[in-house]
Amino acid sequence: MVIERTLNELIIRFPITAQIEQMQDLVDYLRYKELTAATIAKQADVDILAREINKNWRNKHKMSVL
Repeated sequence: MVIERTLNELIIRFPITAQIEQMQDLVDYLRYKELTAATIAKQADVDILAREINKNWRNKHKMSVL
């Protein structure tokens, strides 16, 4: 892995043998950190909202049991 800083970017290079799924997880995490860096939301509030969203999604996507 190589990390390079340019004038406008931070570039991270991985070998071709790196597992793409793990790299995507890393990119997703870094994007999450970027988006939430300036938030004033409390974790407890986020947890409540996430549970509500998940519950609504499950209710919407329920499959009929035969």
